[in-house]
Amino acid sequence: MPTPRFLQLADVAEVLNISANQVYALVRRGDIPAVKIGGRGQWRVEATELEKYIERLYTETREFIDAHPFGEDAEQPEDVHN
Repeated sequence: MPTPRFLQLADVAEVLNISANQVYALVRRGDIPAVKIGGRGQWRVEATELEKYIERLYTETREFIDAHPFGEDAEQPEDVHN
């Protein structure tokens, strides 16, 4: 079965492992492009746009890591215990 072109917000939430409310906020802010379809205005995210969003996150993360190298004097995340 081929991958659907458009995904429901719940599907996007599952892919990103976040809540549907968080996906809705990303859509409303314009972080993830989406369209409203039908009389009830159901939000849909094109699968290719979701992949572009994920690639942008990887790029932003690489840039962050390059700008903030991890070293002995670097701040440790709260959830890491020695």
